[in-house]
Amino acid sequence: MKVLITGGGGFLGNRLAQQLLQRGSLTSTNGELTAIDELVLFDAHFSDAADTTGTTCVTGNVSDRDAAFEAMTDADSIFHLASMVSGECETNFDDALRVNLDGGRNVFEAARHGGNCPRVVFASSIACFGGVLEQMIDTTQSDSAKRTPQTTYGMTKVIGELMINDYTRKGFFDGRSARLPTVIVRPGKPNAAASSWASGMFREPLNGQVCELPVHRHQRHPMTGYRTVIDSLIGLHELDGEKLGHDRALGFPAHCVTPNDAERVVRSASGEADFTPGEIIDAFDAGIQSIVDRWPTAVDGSRAVALGLPEPPPLEQIVREYLEDYA
Repeated sequence: MKVLITGGGGFLGNRLAQQLLQRGSLTSTNGELTAIDELVLFDAHFSDAADTTGTTCVTGNVSDRDAAFEAMTDADSIFHLASMVSGECETNFDDALRVNLDGGRNVFEAARHGGNCPRVVFASSIACFGGVLEQMIDTTQSDSAKRTPQTTYGMTKVIGELMINDYTRKGFFDGRSARLPTVIVRPGKPNAAASSWASGMFREPLNGQVCELPVHRHQRHPMTGYRTVIDSLIGLHELDGEKLGHDRALGFPAHCVTPNDAERVVRSASGEADFTPGEIIDAFDAGIQSIVDRWPTAVDGSRAVALGLPEPPPLEQIVREYLEDYA
């Protein structure tokens, strides 16, 4: 079977590719476990850190309809991770529409016209909820709570979720939306995501560097580890679609973490590994805080757990996994 990952040159896309290569098989369009004989990574840019061994790399942008259609020809499974991030979307509205909306539609149309009704996993976000729902979002009905995004990024994710639902209802493909919390700890340099501080407040101190914190120390935010997210994306792909019902979006479970929590865990990890961590210093950014204020502060992933997807390990273990993989 042919598997394609948009955003395959990025951190999560590349880790997903390596996990799929190690796994060796997925459930194909006929419902049977089938060997992966072609794994295509489609992205506008492949970083030097990306491991592309065993894959076919295609450079292109999802906003280019012809490029998307060509890359996805005969794909049995598509993981659509390519997206502009939150901070970029707030700054560049037209580009957000071109990449996240038009690009998403290009991917879905390519899957629709491929002729073999592939499984499509779309990377959505908790940003599809607005901060006004933060008291509702930690109930057991979070997956079905009204989606009122208060950022351009969140708006594009909501529309993607609705398209996944409708294309699946029409029988064009078998779609699923993964509603991701913020993923930590991302290696490398900070990016333009408004949630970049979430990884930075672990990564920089663990690397002996200073972290400039743009949000309040008591800011609560849903976070999970990258290993758990990769396992969950694959688990969502493997789920029997009938168990998802009409709303194909599934919220992943997450810890509610503050910068104070991060500082405590980093100190503990530095004591275990015998190194001196960098400091977290206050560098308040009203623009970043205003975006974060429009996101929910807690999520409930009980529906995902009930369907067999993993819960994140303790925060201390997520940090140990980062040190193991990237220290």
